[in-house]
Amino acid sequence: MKKKLIIFIAFGIFSCKPNPETKVSNKTGDFRGIIEYGNFSDKILFEIESDSINFKAFFTSLEQNANRIPFQNVEVSDDSINFKLQSDFYTYSFKNKWIENNNKLQGSLTVDTIKTYYVLEKELIDDSKTPKSEEISFESNGFTLNGTIFHSSNKDKALIILTSSGNADRSASRAEALLFAQMGFTTFHYDKRGTGNSEGNWEVATIEELSADDINAIKYFSDKTGIPFKNIGIKGSSQGATKIPFILSKIENLEFGVAVSCPGVTLLESDLNYWTNRNTKVLGDEIEDATALQRKVFKFIAGELSRVDLEKAIDNEKSKSWFANIWIPSLDEVQTDKKLLYSPIPYFETTKQPVLILQGKLDEIIPSNSHELIANALTKSGNKNFKIVLLDGASHSIYYVGESDFPYWSKIHPNYLKTIQDWINDLSNKK
Repeated sequence: MKKKLIIFIAFGIFSCKPNPETKVSNKTGDFRGIIEYGNFSDKILFEIESDSINFKAFFTSLEQNANRIPFQNVEVSDDSINFKLQSDFYTYSFKNKWIENNNKLQGSLTVDTIKTYYVLEKELIDDSKTPKSEEISFESNGFTLNGTIFHSSNKDKALIILTSSGNADRSASRAEALLFAQMGFTTFHYDKRGTGNSEGNWEVATIEELSADDINAIKYFSDKTGIPFKNIGIKGSSQGATKIPFILSKIENLEFGVAVSCPGVTLLESDLNYWTNRNTKVLGDEIEDATALQRKVFKFIAGELSRVDLEKAIDNEKSKSWFANIWIPSLDEVQTDKKLLYSPIPYFETTKQPVLILQGKLDEIIPSNSHELIANALTKSGNKNFKIVLLDGASHSIYYVGESDFPYWSKIHPNYLKTIQDWINDLSNKK
């Protein structure tokens, strides 16, 4: 499965008139505020630190799933600081000046042809309202895995964020872990085997093996915090969501599951669906023949088609005009990936716990009828306590990609977190 990620690279300088009264120590701190342009707004945080030689600065926007991203090449000239963020498509230029005895940052953001202004205020951190983090490690199937627990003031409910596809470590879910902790959940997320600081190799692991790691993580968390399974929910996105019903079937006392962008088919079919969506417009009437060959490539990777048969199929089709659009990895380097054959549907057919299914209407990766297939499976299980929510303008990563006056900045869909929070609260009220 693919997941859209934003990677920021910062650089730049800025200078202005000197201010001899400015004290370097007073320039550091957390500067928080809102940036707005038309119908767009976002809460941002600049964390500015310094040692005896250099300044360091970090960027956070939890609604962008960006947490404490370090700026590079930070330079300060008297009462001004400048830096840039670089996405795959745009350069974001920030120019700032300390004002009011360094208690505020007055700045501007320029991207493309748009410029907007903002004022960020320095704030004192209220430790009583800040979730306490705890770095932990636990054993799972012979590997040491590492994670973070965010402790909230509420000791009665917890949410564990399951690992997803690819080589992303827990930093990919850190913003969500913090946001849910701020809502009052004790949260737990961790590095999948072979990512971050965890041992092992996720590439050769099956979904069942990765799910076993999640199960061990849940048991460890419950023992360490004293929070019983009945007060713990699990949340997963994309491939992580496909593990929800499997884990619920193994730990029947878990309170609920939240499955986001979950395919209602095998991971192979979902990957193929994404490829088809990306190539349909280009290939037109030839998309069906091209998809048939791409399917054989995926089946070879999954171990369901021999190399001889794939090479024969490639040789038969390589003269076709659409062949250049087919994705074919180096066959000598392919490692069989049985995860592609996994489908969550058989496990949803036995799921009894409450489940929330969230799907973006602009999701190009999973089949658009995935929510219907999952609903049918849950109905087959006799489960009457599930809810399907479709988010207008939401992508596979649940970023809002609809109409915006500032389309340069990806944010989590505005209804996403509230939908989950309201659903969980309704469950609690029904107890």
